Amino acid sequence: MQVVHHIAELRQALAGPRPAFVPTMGNLHEGHLALVRQAKATGRPVVASIFVNRLQFAPHEDFDRYPRTLPRDAELLQGAGCDLVFAPDEREMYPVPQSYKVHPPAGLGDILEGEFRPGFFTGVCTVVMKLFQIVQPGVALFGKKDYQQLRVIEGMVRDFAMPIEIVGGETVRAEDGLALSSRNGYLSDTQRAEALALRQQLLAVVEAVRSDRSAIARAEATAMQALRDRGWQPDYVAVRRRTDLAAPLDAGDALVVVAAAKIGTTRLIDNLEL
Repeated sequence: MQVVHHIAELRQALAGPRPAFVPTMGNLHEGHLALVRQAKATGRPVVASIFVNRLQFAPHEDFDRYPRTLPRDAELLQGAGCDLVFAPDEREMYPVPQSYKVHPPAGLGDILEGEFRPGFFTGVCTVVMKLFQIVQPGVALFGKKDYQQLRVIEGMVRDFAMPIEIVGGETVRAEDGLALSSRNGYLSDTQRAEALALRQQLLAVVEAVRSDRSAIARAEATAMQALRDRGWQPDYVAVRRRTDLAAPLDAGDALVVVAAAKIGTTRLIDNLEL
């Protein structure tokens, strides 16, 4: 496996078929590696990027303390079958201030995560667009744990007629059901045990809505209050259409329940499709 840090090196190494691409911010876990193995199954060369993207962090968020673990990440990627790792620094990705940016539509980008993290999806779209231009993949893989991000990227690729297939990978969970996340490493032992409550509330919402589709608002409010009662700071628990994360309209809409909440200073997200 080759590790490169510069765009020119990457382009020289990618002289063959268009690769399958897994963009990451590093500090990898089994969820990332599952995407790499899924990419490997396409039969294409597999490229993973490792870049902590400042554009998607608000000033009060954890950009500076986000773990940078490239040697460990590279070892894990090699074991998962990755062929090439692109690990640029900020000077390589943003040699001048990134004044051109990609803004997702407000109806998708400014709700849920976008409401509580203003500008987040603009930062995501901008760096992913730039990475797509650099890597020129035929397939790109994103985890379903970041459900809204997946829908935003799908829309960007569609609207710009980019010749890239976007593939969603299923959420990978620990044995006790907690969705794997790089931010789980911030949790104390007590918080790690309590973190299971987020998925438990999602399961309760799923059960309530499956029993009675008219109970959505009540199920959402009940889950929010249950988290507050346990000491969480929930941002949202919301049942939405899978396709565009808008509020459900028809009885036949395929649904997903999405949630974000802080336990201590660590913000966790999760979702379950109904």
